[in-house]
Amino acid sequence: MSQGTATEALVGRGARDGAALFRTWFDELTATAQEGRGAAYVFVMGSFAELLRTFDFPVVFPEITSLQTAVRRVSDSYLSQAEDHGFSPDVCGYVKADYALQLRKGEHPMGTIPPPSVALLTNACNTYLKWAEIWERMYDAPTLAIDVPGSRAGDHARRETPEDFERDRGYVEAQIRETIPVLEKVSGVAFDIDRLREVLERANRMGRAWRRVLALNEGRPAVFDAMLEGTIYLGVANALRGTEEGARYFEDLVEEMEYKRAGGIGPLVDREEEHRLAFVGVPCYPIFRRFYQLFSEWGGTFVTSTYTWFASGGLNLPFEYDVARPIESLAEGVLRSVRHAVDAMLFHDRALIEAIDRFAVDGVVYHPVKSCRTVSTGLADSRRVVLAERDVLGLYIESDMMDKRVVSEAQLKNRIDAFFEGLESRKLRLAGAAADADVPGVGAVPREARTPSNAATGPSAGGEA
Repeated sequence: MSQGTATEALVGRGARDGAALFRTWFDELTATAQEGRGAAYVFVMGSFAELLRTFDFPVVFPEITSLQTAVRRVSDSYLSQAEDHGFSPDVCGYVKADYALQLRKGEHPMGTIPPPSVALLTNACNTYLKWAEIWERMYDAPTLAIDVPGSRAGDHARRETPEDFERDRGYVEAQIRETIPVLEKVSGVAFDIDRLREVLERANRMGRAWRRVLALNEGRPAVFDAMLEGTIYLGVANALRGTEEGARYFEDLVEEMEYKRAGGIGPLVDREEEHRLAFVGVPCYPIFRRFYQLFSEWGGTFVTSTYTWFASGGLNLPFEYDVARPIESLAEGVLRSVRHAVDAMLFHDRALIEAIDRFAVDGVVYHPVKSCRTVSTGLADSRRVVLAERDVLGLYIESDMMDKRVVSEAQLKNRIDAFFEGLESRKLRLAGAAADADVPGVGAVPREARTPSNAATGPSAGGEA
């Protein structure tokens, strides 16, 4: 295969294959609905897709089906319908879009979503429990909530001991074992522990590949944009978790990204990577592609994103299921992933500082959204901590993940442009300091003598935007 042919075949394959697999997933859900059957509803954080697949359940991720209404530019009608039924504008946009979808008998721009025959969830998000109660009232479907203990210690208190962790893991395991008879009754399929082992091994393969893809963005240029393409990959990771198709997709994705790394091929079209960014929060789905372009037009690439941490169901963690102990190991995986997801949303400043160093980040973009207070809580405090410890610029922009009524592209553009002007100024300042260091008798400018990015009054001075 020639170089040109290889490039054409490999570069962009992940996006093409991901779109095809996503379409197939929606087509299968549509077929399920047309047959009059229900599906298992499960959430991204604390996903039990591995367990549910052993019972032949079609699996619905309501967060994904809801956000797709925004990506397809029809979320406003779903949100308005839910608000007409009494939901506050401040309620999670995902919940409102899903509620309207249920009122419409599963009508969705990508097909038809079957109703829930069972819901399996954790307490990873404070919205999950109330959301599932809606389905319980509408369909009288069994709702199984797994209580997962959160992180109790952290950096400022006594460290958790192995005995503490084992008690928590055993607590989650006992709840999982209690759900199995219910899933058997609802599905009519007997639990097969060997089949669970097969599903867990496929999830292990997916996780190994996903972690390699994430690591490849440490190089320059990055091989994918963690906010745009990363969101596409996350959709496949969740919808096809534990399947052979999902495992093969991510193994193929590694091949594509390794090829791009070897050839120095980045995600930007017709320009070089100029600024390496970290994204904090949930993307602006109502103008998803344009939101990305507002950064890429300046040569900005999101090399890492907290979204790829808390929305990956723990696949980004250096953990693999022990298939010799499938139920025990599944409990451990759920415990680790839920704790990590919650910490990545609420207490991510330490992990973000580590990511800044690991990925050589120049600027951090904080994106609080109106209709998800869980993700948006504490972002301003996190920004202060991060900018005090690292010489990076911070951008704080507010919009929404679902509601286009509160998204102003013009205002976003003004702030983003000012942010990049600050990044350009910072680059010139650092280049000047490096040049001074090469002149005899002139030393490098110490950090404390520079204009600190967290103390500047505006982006044009090299500070916050």
